[in-house]
Amino acid sequence: MSGFSKAISKVEVAVKWDPSPSGQPPTDLDVIAGTFTRTDPYGTPAYLVHFDSRSPDGTIFLNRDSQDGKGFGWDEVMTLELDRLDSRYARVVVGVVIQQRATHRTFVNVLNPAVRVREGYNVLAEDDFGSVLGSTAAAVAEFVRDGSGDWSFRPGLHGFEDDPVVFTREMGGLGRP
Repeated sequence: MSGFSKAISKVEVAVKWDPSPSGQPPTDLDVIAGTFTRTDPYGTPAYLVHFDSRSPDGTIFLNRDSQDGKGFGWDEVMTLELDRLDSRYARVVVGVVIQQRATHRTFVNVLNPAVRVREGYNVLAEDDFGSVLGSTAAAVAEFVRDGSGDWSFRPGLHGFEDDPVVFTREMGGLGRP
């Protein structure tokens, strides 16, 4: 062993919100992760992980999925095992989208939304979406691999006002140099 590593290895991104009021259509938030290769780190995701999928190698997966916010505590939870991700991947961007099925909603219409990014018991970031209230989706975490293969976390919320399909195509442009 040549030294002690402070690199990020396994993280959890969790989202919670309160259910819609009685008589209103349910509010459904979804956590989505996009992986980006070294050859196209700000372009099209190599693959997406969301409520209906997991990464091909099992390193990124959704532990919990809610369609209405009626869970206890954190309603949607995604685990990212970055230390096991193939070396061809240089970035992972995680976002939260509001499903637009029954009615058009932005974060201002979601009751008590919150996101938490943590590694083990160490909370890397928490937010209430207050800076992106007019958005229908938000990038909530960016993980970047350096030349030595170590992963780091870049905090910050970045709102998007497009539907979920457009958001997944645009999320790679986050942080473009």
